[in-house]
Amino acid sequence: MIVIPIKEGENIDRALKRFKRKFEKTAIIKELRERQAFKKPSVKRRDVMKHAVYIRKMQDSKE
Repeated sequence: MIVIPIKEGENIDRALKRFKRKFEKTAIIKELRERQAFKKPSVKRRDVMKHAVYIRKMQDSKE
């Protein structure tokens, strides 16, 4: 459960913004989307490898 302490005299919009930021960092939405459909382990590994290749290309292009 996410707890956001509200400070004395703090604007509710600001507290809501902090809540949303903290919520995104927990990656709950991402996990829910992943659980909607089963992915075979081989497909997961393939996706990880594709992402690694993409990151490597980005790093090489910067250098």
